[in-house]
Amino acid sequence: MTVAIVVGAQWGDEGKGKVADFYAEQADIVVRFCGGANAGHTIVSGGRRFAFNHVPSGALYPEKINIIGNGVVLEPKRFFEELSYLTSAGYKPNIVISPRAHVVMPYHIALDGAEEEKKGALAAGTTGRGIGPCYSDKAARFGIRIDELIQPALFKEKLHTMHELKVKMLREIYGVEFNQTEEEIYNQYSEYAKMLTPMIADSGGMILDSIRADKKVLLEGAQATMLDIDHGVYPFGTSSNTSAGSACTGSGIGPTEIDEVIGVVKVYTSRVGTGPLPTELHDETGQFIRDKGWEYGTATGRPRRIGWLDLPTIKYAAQVNGLTGLAFTRLDTLSGVAKVKICTHYELSGRMLSLPPSSYTEIERCKPVYQTFDGWEDIGAEKWRACTKGGFESLPNEAQTYLQFVSDEVNVPIYMIGVGRDREDMIVLRDAFSKKSDR
Repeated sequence: MTVAIVVGAQWGDEGKGKVADFYAEQADIVVRFCGGANAGHTIVSGGRRFAFNHVPSGALYPEKINIIGNGVVLEPKRFFEELSYLTSAGYKPNIVISPRAHVVMPYHIALDGAEEEKKGALAAGTTGRGIGPCYSDKAARFGIRIDELIQPALFKEKLHTMHELKVKMLREIYGVEFNQTEEEIYNQYSEYAKMLTPMIADSGGMILDSIRADKKVLLEGAQATMLDIDHGVYPFGTSSNTSAGSACTGSGIGPTEIDEVIGVVKVYTSRVGTGPLPTELHDETGQFIRDKGWEYGTATGRPRRIGWLDLPTIKYAAQVNGLTGLAFTRLDTLSGVAKVKICTHYELSGRMLSLPPSSYTEIERCKPVYQTFDGWEDIGAEKWRACTKGGFESLPNEAQTYLQFVSDEVNVPIYMIGVGRDREDMIVLRDAFSKKSDR
């Protein structure tokens, strides 16, 4: 039995979907434990690209149980669009939804845009999909959960209270008219409730029963450590806990059940949204990496901000998540750059920092201190894929040096290295489920 968590160790978009897909093939249960339709992840299989928002990464394996945990906020419309998309592609995922998950309502989406505009310079650059307002209602105990949505009388009562309140808030505070009537929402979401009902089950109990039965469980997060509502760069993050601790609260199992925590690290930095990014590149190198890696958001299509690898961030992620292994991605994307850099420290007012400060105003003033490495050549898709059989030692020497430096500095071993877009393009040094190593 192994219970493994996959989390992003940077600012999101590290390639968690690909790593989670690798482990999903072996897992019996795949659990999404946080986030909502704001969290896009992409899996490339057999040359075909699949973009998910809600659905766990085990969706391409019909024999797997895919759980949407209580830590997720579910937007029914987008969820069913994803299921339709998968069905049309020939997949029929086995989905289980926690009755404790909260529901994103139409007024949440309207509030998301209105609140972002009101925040001005402190806007987080959200996807506009209602995630923050939904989590706000959850924390304020105003929210509507799945188990309430499927009870018609209770749903009607709660919707009446919330709709009146939110319409008034939008009009009087933000100057926004919300035109969808209470009746329209009730009818629409009542249909969603009927469609969701067959998928609803005690997901936490199901996970624990599987662990007791010696099954393999994969817990996958959304976004990444530096976007965590507590541990990220506040307020320029997301509205949920995206670090490993949330895997327990967002799925319904205890921390003593966890065996492995794999941090996904892109070999450079990227992020979508606003806020400080100390190693950000505004030059031709940054654009080269963006274009070569097709660094545009899965959920929004927005161009991602690009920077050199930020070691203080990775060290912080190792500390916050208790990482047991690193999964590097996009090694091939960085190839062809003559000299590559790693930020080893920040300099702030004459002090050298090995971890990010807590305040975004201090991070804005941090100057990256770099160590420069020789880059590695782009050996082409066929040779990169050949490295998946040849192992770590078959990589260009410069790439080996680069990766090993990061692992040594963070004091976390390398579990896998991505050298291409497909699920097959992975060098596996140590498999968290099988404990095998090629080194």
